Amino acid sequence: MKTTITICAALALGSAGLTAQTTSTFTNFIRQVQLPSGVQWDVSVAATGQQQSALAINPGGARFELWTVNSSPLTNYLLDSKYVGSYVPIGQVVIRSEDPYATIPRTRADRPFYVDLTVSGLLTDPTAPAAAKSVNFMHYKQSYGTGGTGVGLDRTAATLISTASIAANGTQTLTYSMTALTGTPQTKVRGEERFSLYSLDDYQAPADLLGSLFIQIWPVADGTLTGITSGQVVRFVAPTETITLNDLYPKSTTYCQIYKGAASLGTVGTVVPGSSLVLNETVPQSRVLTLTNWDKIFDADGLWTLELVTSTPFGVERLAYVTFTLDRTIQVNGNVTTISD
Repeated sequence: MKTTITICAALALGSAGLTAQTTSTFTNFIRQVQLPSGVQWDVSVAATGQQQSALAINPGGARFELWTVNSSPLTNYLLDSKYVGSYVPIGQVVIRSEDPYATIPRTRADRPFYVDLTVSGLLTDPTAPAAAKSVNFMHYKQSYGTGGTGVGLDRTAATLISTASIAANGTQTLTYSMTALTGTPQTKVRGEERFSLYSLDDYQAPADLLGSLFIQIWPVADGTLTGITSGQVVRFVAPTETITLNDLYPKSTTYCQIYKGAASLGTVGTVVPGSSLVLNETVPQSRVLTLTNWDKIFDADGLWTLELVTSTPFGVERLAYVTFTLDRTIQVNGNVTTISD
């Protein structure tokens, strides 16, 4: 007997860090996949709300996928997936990082993150079908390549890192001290890791996805200061300073600051006008900034430090610095003579 269910457009629960999008560049739809036939039906949806499933649920069950599509650049993301069947367990994946970004979980190549796996509905009856007693957990990784952003990525080409069987209801948390992506240097890798729960193959339906999420991994930023060299004595007018910034984290504020004395980590100085760059993006950014006539903010001669700093969800960090001496004192050497008759 066929039945219908009510589906929620916000399949991706808030705690999972993924939600359908409300901004003008995003559109959302739910795809219903009938099993085992594979028949698909797409329905456009708002970011939140409920509506009836497009097709009745067959004995083999159905998979519901929440997709969001960004028009600029044209990219689609599978935000969440739920499989509905007669005795299918329920699986949920939640990814947590230090970045509160709500659209897609993300972090930096050198930072930890956490994966919460929740399974319910597993049966303990030894006579129950195998698909009702356990689920499979799979962990994948996929590099974006040098300078990549994931646009147009073929996710079927991801590398399976590990697989495990889960035969008990409850929640378990997996801790990853840093990404499984590899590269040289390790701090510059970019890509994603996906964590998925699958049902077991059954006579009514093939193995299918119960829940899956991925986290994007972005590289560690770096930067250089060109213009003043370490130990240089600056007289009167400071030279033009070029700031080169690479792989700035999508959510970051980067700036130059000056302070009196030698370089000292954690010092809060004066922000150099024209050096501040505030980002609220979806992918890392690289920039080149130029500072001219910036020496007007110095209030005294002496030893000074110019420091390039970036502030991200992971804290405030120094990218580069240079220490120099400012000497704008004018000295006049001469003598005075008199002539008398």
